[in-house]
Amino acid sequence: MKAEKWRELDDSELRRRSQEIQEELFRLRLQIRMGQTDGLKKYHELKKDRARILTILRERELERQRAASGQNEKQGKR
Repeated sequence: MKAEKWRELDDSELRRRSQEIQEELFRLRLQIRMGQTDGLKKYHELKKDRARILTILRERELERQRAASGQNEKQGKR
């Protein structure tokens, strides 16, 4: 899924989906180690999706921190 689609989801939904992907990656890793290479392409796609989700969550966290520090600076100047 493209990053734009992930950005439309809220934080809780992103965290839930990240956990689901993590579980699916675990299952795929087991299949790959047992010699079933059918899931290799899916594995790489899921890794990228999870990285996108974690990046979006981190960006939002930094945004909130910047907004909070901006609020603190404004209150301190009064």
